Amino acid sequence: MPIDKRIATAAEALQDTPNGAFVFISGFGGAGFPNVLIRALRDCGPRELTLIVNSATHRFSCTHELIEAGMVRKVICSAARGHSKDLSPFEQLYRDGKIELECIPQGTLAERIRAGGAGIPAFYTPVGYGTDLTKGKEVRVFHGREHVLEEAISGDVALIRADRADRYGNLTFRYAQANFSPAMATAARCAVAEVRTAQTDPIPHTEIDLPGIYVKRIVAVGGEAGQ
Repeated sequence: MPIDKRIATAAEALQDTPNGAFVFISGFGGAGFPNVLIRALRDCGPRELTLIVNSATHRFSCTHELIEAGMVRKVICSAARGHSKDLSPFEQLYRDGKIELECIPQGTLAERIRAGGAGIPAFYTPVGYGTDLTKGKEVRVFHGREHVLEEAISGDVALIRADRADRYGNLTFRYAQANFSPAMATAARCAVAEVRTAQTDPIPHTEIDLPGIYVKRIVAVGGEAGQ
């Protein structure tokens, strides 16, 4: 059968997401948030999820809808504080002991995801040594400097946003839209991409930012370029 990874709806692309899944969600600054997929996952209703996301409270991301729906057990992120004087839904749940948080320096988060996709089980970094963020972690000295052992992160599903796709799963991004998406796609068993447009003809190889070997499903959702 010819390869065609295009799926008609976001709900169909995510209907087999299991309870307890580790779910990557892309997005950084104002770009690359797969909000159509996030809302479809909310409607599918899996429980006890672990989210790996740069921010648990970003105003442009619909991640908070999964948290508000009580679907999330734990968040692994580099930013957990909300943007107003009032507590965000995530902060309220965390204060009440109803959700877990693992907060990681942003560069370490990116490298742990990259390591998960590369098959590297763990690595040492000097970042965070001596702080509460690395309490209880193994420490070794290299070249006279203390380094902390950080384990790779891999997951079940990655929800990512791209600009264009072809039926083979090859993707192109618009500038900062890429952010965490390429690393997350490699670290997940099933990467699902929402895109502005999905074409039948292959994307020229010089324009491919993420090869289709890392992408399992594609959903065309329209929207403006660069979102």
